[in-house]
Amino acid sequence: MSRKAYPRTPDGRYFVVRGRLWRTSNPALGEAERERHVHELMTARRAVRTALAADDATALKAARAGVQAAKVALGERGPVWWDDGAPDLNRHMAKNTPYAAWHAGLDAG
Repeated sequence: MSRKAYPRTPDGRYFVVRGRLWRTSNPALGEAERERHVHELMTARRAVRTALAADDATALKAARAGVQAAKVALGERGPVWWDDGAPDLNRHMAKNTPYAAWHAGLDAG
């Protein structure tokens, strides 16, 4: 099974799904560190699923906190991983950002 590659902004900070920007992981993370955080993220997501199925609000809160911690460690949430002062446009529609012309060009190409 192949995974669909979502388009990435020219600066590599975001990928686009259905017109929305999503922050990519910090490219400065070492492979072992990245893999560890991805493993933590997947474990936390499974815990969310289990807590939802069990209707366990306490476990759900803890599991969602685990997802958040892993996402922050990966650089996908929390402080941005770039240092040029550019704003965080995570979850914004591409058409409403400085990436609008680039995004429009994806459909033209």
